[in-house]
Amino acid sequence: MAQADQHTADGFGVEETHGILWRPENRIYAKSDGLGWRSLYASTQREAPYTAEYPAVQDHLIILHLDGPVGVRRRLGVDESRRVVPPGGLFILPGGVEFGVALEGELDSLHVYLRKQLVQEVASELGVHRPDLTIIPRLGERDLLIERLALGVREALTEEDPAAGVYVDYLSRALAARLLREHSNHAPSRSEPLKGGLTPAQIALVTDFLEAHLDQPLALADIAGACGLSPTHFARRFKAAMGVPPHQHLMKLRVERAKRLLQGALPIVEVALACGFAHQEHLTRIFRRMTGMTPASFRRAAHN
Repeated sequence: MAQADQHTADGFGVEETHGILWRPENRIYAKSDGLGWRSLYASTQREAPYTAEYPAVQDHLIILHLDGPVGVRRRLGVDESRRVVPPGGLFILPGGVEFGVALEGELDSLHVYLRKQLVQEVASELGVHRPDLTIIPRLGERDLLIERLALGVREALTEEDPAAGVYVDYLSRALAARLLREHSNHAPSRSEPLKGGLTPAQIALVTDFLEAHLDQPLALADIAGACGLSPTHFARRFKAAMGVPPHQHLMKLRVERAKRLLQGALPIVEVALACGFAHQEHLTRIFRRMTGMTPASFRRAAHN
C-alpha cells in the first residue's frame, strides 16, 4: 500500500496504512474510516493466516492481539524473529520501516496507526529533544497501559457519540506518551534485570515457552532452561521480577487459557487437558480457588 501524499480532508484513512486491512480473507468488525479521526486510524478484525511483505508508511503501528496464542514471524531488514504471542501481546512497528510478516493462525486483532507527527509533538511537550528519537519494534510483549488505551480506542469505534473524536485524541496522546516512555530509545534500558530479577528478553523467552507448552506437564528445570538459567537461580530471579513464584504464574496462565476456551463449546474435560490440568476435577479445584467460580458456572455466565 503506497503512503498517501497528504492526509485526507476527512481524517486518517485506510489508504495511509500498510493495507493489511484490505486483505480479502480478513473479516472486518469495525474501522475508523469516515469518523473524522485525525490523530490515529483504527480497525478491529478477524485475520486469517498469511505471509506478506509491506513497504514502509510514515506512521507508527500498534497491533493488539485480542485472542491467541498465535505464532508470528517478523522480518525487519536482515533480522527475523518469531514469537508465540499471547492475548494482550503487542506488535509495535515504527513508522518508516518496511517489514515482512507471517501470521501462523487465525487472530482477532486491533490495529492502531498513530500519527508520527503527533508522537513528535508529545515528545516536545515532555521535554524530549533528541534528533535520533526512534520507536523500538516489539513483538509479543505485554504493556497493560497500552492494552487499556487501545481497548478504549476499540470501544470508541462502535460509539455513535459525536464527541468520541475528542476522547480518541486524548487516547492517542496517552499512547504516544507511553511509546516514548517505555518503547523508544529515550526510555530506560530494557537490557537490565527487572527489580534484580530477569531481563525483559528472558521474560519473553519464558513467556513463549509457557504459552507453547501449557497443555504439557512442566518441571521447574524445563522453564528455567528456556532462558538458560539453573532452576535455583531462575526461581529466585523470576519471583523478583514477577512478584510471584513460577508455579503460581504458570497456574494463572493456565486459568486464563481455560477462561478463553470456556467461552466456546469445547467440553470442560477437554478444556482441562488443553490447559495442562491432570483432569476436570483438578481444573475445577484450581479454577474455583483463583476465580471464586467453577468452570461450569463461568461458562454459563459468559454465555448469558
